[in-house]
Order: sequence, then C-alpha cells, then structure tokens
Amino acid sequence: MWEYTDKVRDHFMNPRNVGEIENADGIGEVGSLACGDALKLFFKLDDAGRIADAKFKTFGCASAIASSSALTEMIKGMPLEEAEKVTNEDIAEYLGGLPKEKMHCSVMGREALEAAIAYYRGIPLPMAEGEVVCECFGVTDIEVRRAIAESNLRSVEEITNFTKAGGGCGKCHERLEELLREARHEVQQIIPDKRPTRLTNIQKIKLIEEVLGREVRPTLRKDGGDIELVDVDGDFVIVSLRGACGSCKKSQTTLKEYVEKKLREQVLDTLIVEEGK
Repeated sequence: MWEYTDKVRDHFMNPRNVGEIENADGIGEVGSLACGDALKLFFKLDDAGRIADAKFKTFGCASAIASSSALTEMIKGMPLEEAEKVTNEDIAEYLGGLPKEKMHCSVMGREALEAAIAYYRGIPLPMAEGEVVCECFGVTDIEVRRAIAESNLRSVEEITNFTKAGGGCGKCHERLEELLREARHEVQQIIPDKRPTRLTNIQKIKLIEEVLGREVRPTLRKDGGDIELVDVDGDFVIVSLRGACGSCKKSQTTLKEYVEKKLREQVLDTLIVEEGK
C-alpha cells in the first residue's frame, strides 16, 4: 500500500477546479481510458495574459486526481510564460511528495499543461512527433529521453514510474535500456562528471556547504525555512532544518527527495542526509 501525504489525500477527497471552461483559450488532453489514466485540462487567460481560471477532468487513481487538482491551483494567476516552466517535480513538491510508483501522474499533469499551451499558440507538441517506444501506453522516445534527463533516471523501473513506459507487456524493456545507455553516454560526453571519486573530509564539507548555499538554502527560504550543516561523518551528512521547515510535517520528504538528491548529484552519490536531533 502506498503512503500518501495529507495534501495528496486532501486534493483527492476534495479536488479543486473540476469541470470544463466554455470557450477556453487552452485545452490539453493526454493519456487515454485504455491505459488507465486520462486528463483534460482547460485554462482561460485574462487581458494581461495571466491564467484567470483553470479546470480539469480526469480519469485515474488518487494521485492522478490530486496532481490535476494541485496543478490547477498552482497555475491560476500565473502569466502564461511562468506556467510554461512548471515541471512535474513542482507538482509533486506542491503535494508534499508522491510515491515513486505514482510520479507518472505528475508527469501527466505537466504534459497536459504543455498540450494546452500548444493548443493556445497553435503549434504542434514535440512529444507527439517521436518514435513510439511503448505501444501499451503510447509513450515516445522523446518523452522517455526527457524524463531520464530531467529526473536523473537510472533504471527501467524508474522510467516506468515516471512515464508508465514498460509497465505493460514488457516488450519495450530492451529499447528503454538502450535509451538509458544513450543518455548516460551523452552526459559523459557533454557534461563530464567532475566530482572526485575520493574526497578528504574538508573537501567534502566545503562542497556540501557550496551546494547548500547555492541551491538548497535559497529554495527553502522562499517558504520561510532554512537549513544548517551540523556535521559530516563519513557519508552521513547531519543537518538541521530551521524556520518553517523545522516544524513541517514533511521535513523528511524535503531531506530525502530534495536535499539528499542535490548532494548526491553534485558531491557524492553515496551521501546520506539525516536530521540532527
């Protein structure tokens, strides 16, 4: 049984903005009833180019309903250019996290928004022009490549969690493995991994402090929180969450899904983040 946050349960039990918008400026439809998840998103712009209203109709699980509801709440009031930058990770973070097996629901929300914006602008969706890799769920190689790059996916199982590709008959697993190998090769060629394989404790602390200061701390401060490095013991990074983050029920999600992920990507992939008591 998956564990859902209070916010996911709230948006599932009390979904916001359900329905359609007549004469909508943007309409995006993704998924299908045949594959178990479908979402239709509508938005209406005001005279200033901001999203004045957003509604949705969806067929799917609790995470699909909650992700769709959250997305409409997030984008209302946004300029279209800002809404265009909303990612599936933003949707999941807004909900306090999603089970890894349900991340594809947040991806579906982001894709519906992209489709609605493309509809408004009268342009085709690049995702639809790719090679269909997973026939069970109609997932293209472009969608898989983007998911691998954006979410640092490392296995077919993770690809399935984010895109549903490979979650049916399994015939596409070999092709998904090939896309993973290609992605790793491109990263090595274009952005060589400059992280040293061995670090002294002083080097490790310095790099950790740099990542916390450059990326983590500014993000937490936007929500009234902060973070302090307490100690580094081998691969264990002990931190203390401050401000709003210190009293947040979802602090462990922040530590594991955000802080630890950032440090593993940019310092050492063996680091384990824990909160000091």
